[in-house]
Amino acid sequence: MLLARLFTSTRASISHFRSVIMESTPSKVAKNMVTIGTHDGKFHCDEVLACYMLRRLPEYCDAEIKRSRDPAVLADCDVVVDVGGVYDPAIHRYDHHQKSFTGTMSSLTDGGKKWQTKLSSAGLVYLHFGHRVISQLLGNNQSVDSNTINVIYDKVYENFLEEIDAIDNGINQYDGGTERYRVSTTLSGRVGHLNTPWNHPDYSNNSRQDEQFVKAMKLVGEEFTDRVMAYKNIWLPAREIVQTAITNRCQVDPGGAIIKLEVPCPWTDHLFELEEEMNLTGQIKFVLYSESERGRWRIQCVPVSVGSFTNRLSLHSDWCGLRDDVLSKTSGIDGGVFVHMSGFIGGNETYDGVLQMGQKTLEFAAATASNI
Repeated sequence: MLLARLFTSTRASISHFRSVIMESTPSKVAKNMVTIGTHDGKFHCDEVLACYMLRRLPEYCDAEIKRSRDPAVLADCDVVVDVGGVYDPAIHRYDHHQKSFTGTMSSLTDGGKKWQTKLSSAGLVYLHFGHRVISQLLGNNQSVDSNTINVIYDKVYENFLEEIDAIDNGINQYDGGTERYRVSTTLSGRVGHLNTPWNHPDYSNNSRQDEQFVKAMKLVGEEFTDRVMAYKNIWLPAREIVQTAITNRCQVDPGGAIIKLEVPCPWTDHLFELEEEMNLTGQIKFVLYSESERGRWRIQCVPVSVGSFTNRLSLHSDWCGLRDDVLSKTSGIDGGVFVHMSGFIGGNETYDGVLQMGQKTLEFAAATASNI
C-alpha cells in the first residue's frame, strides 16, 4: 500500500510539532516512539480502535496513551489520533475533523480502492498501518504471503472498519435504497461468529458446538443484563432531566425550539418519546448542555429520527469545520470552540455562546425560507 498523498495546506498549522524521523532502525523506533495521544472526555469507537491497532505493532506495544486536548501535551506525543486538527502521516498525526480533510480509502491511495466513505481516525490508522497490524495478528507467519494479507486487509475494511468510519462521520447507511456500507458488528452477528467454522477439525463435534453455545449464552447474557440495569439506573433518571428541559423550553428561548439540559445526559430517545406524548413532535431543533469536565457548553442538533445522521436543522453551514478564533469571527459569536464538519454539533466557551449559535441558525433558516 502506498502512503497517502500529503495535504500541503496543513503545513503551516503543524510547525510547532517536533519532527519525527520516519526512516530508522526498529530498535530506535521502539526506543523513541512511546506515546500515543488522543482526546480526553467521552471516547468513541474510532480512536479506541486506532489506539488498539497501533499497540499491536512492535514500536508502540508499550506506548503510553495520553488522553488530552492540550496542544502542549499532544505536541510531545509521537502519534496523535482523532484530535489536533492535522492529518500528516509524515509526523504521525491522524485527525479527520478539520474542514480540509475529505479523505477516503479511494482518494488517499494510488491503488484505486472502491470505498468512498470518509475516514475516521480508525480508518486513517488502518490505511497506514493495517497491513502490518494484520501481519502481527497472524503471528508474522512466513507461510502467509503478501497477497493473502492484502485480501484480508480489504475484507476487514469492507466488513468491519468502514462501518466504524461511517458512523463516526455521521454517514447514513442508506442513500435512498442503496446501501453505502455494511453493518456487521451487531449482537446477532457476534453470536453467529461463535459457531464452529465449516473447516474446523471439530465441525461435526457436537461437544465443541455445545461449548461454543455456552460462550454465546455468556455473551448475550452479560449484554442483556447490562441493558436491563442500564435502563433502571441510567435511562430513567435521564428521562426526568429531559422532561424538565422540555417543560421549561420557552424560558430558554421564546420560540421553544431550544432546550437546555441542567445535567448532561443521553437525551435522544427521551426527546422523541416525550415530544410525542406532549404533542410537540418536530418542534425542538437544538439541545444545549455543559461539558462538565471543562465548563464549556455544547449545542447539538436534534436528528429527524432516532439513529439518523440527518438533522431537523443543522448549524449554520458557514460555520461547519471551523474552530476557535476563525469560528468566532465568522459567526460573530465570541468564545467559539468548534462546529463539526457535518453541522450536527458545536461548542462555545459559554452558555450564552451556544444559545446564540442556536438562535442565529434559527434566524438564518427562517430568513432563507421566507426568500424562497
